[in-house]
Formats: sequence, C-alpha cells, structure tokens
Amino acid sequence: MRRLKSLKLKNKRVLVRVDFNVPLDKRGNITDDKRIKASLPTIRYILAKKPKQLILMSHLGRPKGKPNPKLKMNPVAKRLQKLLKKKVTKLDNCIDIKIPKDKIILLENLRFHKEEKKNNKVFAKKLASYADIYINDAFGTSHRAHASVEAITNYLPSAAGFLLQKEIEIMGKALKSPKKPFIAIMGGVKVSDKINAINNLLKKVDALLIGGAMMFTFYKASGIETGKSLVEKDKLKLAKSLLKKSKKKLMLPTDTLAASKFDKKARTKIVPINSIPKNMLGVDIGPETIAIYKEIISKAKTIIWNGPMGVFEIKKFAKGTDEIAKALAKNKKAVTIVGGGDTAAAIEKLKLEKKLTHVSTGGGASLEFLEGKKLPAIKALEQNYKKQSY
Repeated sequence: MRRLKSLKLKNKRVLVRVDFNVPLDKRGNITDDKRIKASLPTIRYILAKKPKQLILMSHLGRPKGKPNPKLKMNPVAKRLQKLLKKKVTKLDNCIDIKIPKDKIILLENLRFHKEEKKNNKVFAKKLASYADIYINDAFGTSHRAHASVEAITNYLPSAAGFLLQKEIEIMGKALKSPKKPFIAIMGGVKVSDKINAINNLLKKVDALLIGGAMMFTFYKASGIETGKSLVEKDKLKLAKSLLKKSKKKLMLPTDTLAASKFDKKARTKIVPINSIPKNMLGVDIGPETIAIYKEIISKAKTIIWNGPMGVFEIKKFAKGTDEIAKALAKNKKAVTIVGGGDTAAAIEKLKLEKKLTHVSTGGGASLEFLEGKKLPAIKALEQNYKKQSY
C-alpha cells in the first residue's frame, strides 16, 4: 500500500481518518486521550509538510446513525487543540457543508449518519470531495467496511498513516516470521470470541497459554466440574476438538482463584482446577499457573497477548493479569505485542506501555488481524495503490 512519506503534501488538502473514539464520563469529559495522542505523529508530520489544509474525521461512541448531542466531537477538538497547541476548527456536520479556509478542521461525528456504517458510496464521495489526498490512520476501525475507511478509497489517492502502518507491520512481522520460541496468551470470557484467532495461532506458535473465563469451557469439555464458573455450553464440542488437534500446544491453568460471587467483598480461595467448589466460580488464574506461565514467558522471543487472565476490573481478582503483564515487561529480549481493549487497559493501569514492543490501539481490529483476516480497510488501501498512480 501507499505510505504517508511517499506523498507530496505541500499545498494539498489532506483528509485523515483518525480514531478519536475516546471514552467520556457522564459530563462529557474525556477520561483517556491515548487514541488522540496516538494520532499525533501523523498529524504533526502532515502539518510540517505545509499542506493547504488538514481535515480530520472520526466517529465517537454509538449514536446509531443519528445526531446525539452527548456524542459531538467538541471535547475531542478542545483536547486536540491543547495537545497540538494550534487552533482546531470543529464543524457542525461532516457532509453537505462548506469547508472554511482554516488550517486544521475536525468534522462532526461520522456515525451521526447511517450511511457511514453502510459503506455508502455517495456519502464517501461527499467526504472525498473535501480533499486531494486521503490518509487512513484509524487501525481500530479498519476491520469494518465503513464509508470513511473503505468506500472512500475509490475517490482519492490513499495511503496509510504512521499508526496504521506501525500496527500492521509489527503484528504482521510477528505472525509471518517470528523469533522462536513464539508464544501466544489468550484470555477473556468466551472461546467463541477467540476461536478463529486460536485456530490461526496454533499453526504458528510453540505454545498457546489460556486464561480468563474461557478456560472453564475447555475444562467442562474435558469432563472437569467447574462449579458456578462461566461456561459456554454450546461450545463444549468445539473446545473438545480444539484440545484434541492442538497437539499439546494449548496449555490450560492448573489452579484458579475461586470466589463466592463477582464482588470485591466475595469470599475467595485458591483451588486446584479439578477442585472448584460447587457454590463458587473461577475468577482468575492461580499462583501455580502464574509461576508456570511466567517461566514460559521468560524464555520466549516473540509474545502476543490478547485478553485478561481474570476479572481484572476487581482488584482482588487481578493478580493473574497483573503478573502476566509484568512478566512481558520483564522479558527485554522478546518482541512483546498486546492486543487492544481490556488487555491494553490492564497494561495502561500498570503503566507498562513503554516497556513493551507494541500495545495495539484496536481491540476488534487486532483480534481479526490475529485471526489471519485481511481487514477491509487494509485491502482497500492495497487496491487503491494498484488502481491509481500518484
């Protein structure tokens, strides 16, 4: 695909799809601006090349295809202006508007229009009409075939921004030519959410370490009693077949932290995996498992981690996730890649981002990338490169 540095940007109108889908509190204040900060290298590079205009566009929240006053881009514009120390003009819509001559423009929430998620070509063409060049720097949205990341590439010379390029190059290299031993760590609630990624990774890794509530579906499939632990009953056959074909690469915890309920005041105890009391549920991996996993992590040269090891939002259930995160940070010789979403949140809570090779900005996008899928927006950039000369 075309890269940002290959483009001549001077005196050009540059339209950039960023991922400014930041969390807001009840008063509309931004509680975490890392996604805005992640886009700054691309924004600053473009501005340094003296374009005629820089136009930014993003979605925010889930407005369901119609305007929602609580999800306007105003707080994002203010935060971006503060970070850039340059004026950012925020508009009241994203289509059927006259673009002012100001240097930096932020369009209104793309998802105020149902056409965005429907990948509508007319909508995409209207967005494209504002510019001479299109840049996609929104990896977190690139697994969606939406107008601002897919259809728009039919109308402008298109390229990958620095963040998008970094995401696909680091994760792509880890999957195609990893340094060995190569391990993956998969957590989270459902086997069904991770099944495609597990299947793809089992072909490549030396070991795949399982944690999170999904481990109980595997144990139930093996005939082990799991008490009140979360189990996907309709996925037991699938879990059983995965265990059979994994050729012992797939590793399950040997012990768990059992709790009386999902509550910080719950009664807890460490139990072997085959001794979970009937009136309790597993909420984290246990100390024996943590020690085994840390030993494997310490010897690995490539590590991919997606999904927490337990209910990390509750402090007393977070030890497994915290210890795995610290083990990754401690292994200085390995390429360490963390998928987005909850895993990235856990890393950020421990302030370990700078000690890892890469923490992805995209939850769903990084997971689909690990599944080996060609993301729609990435495919669109590749097709644009083939079709158009610039």
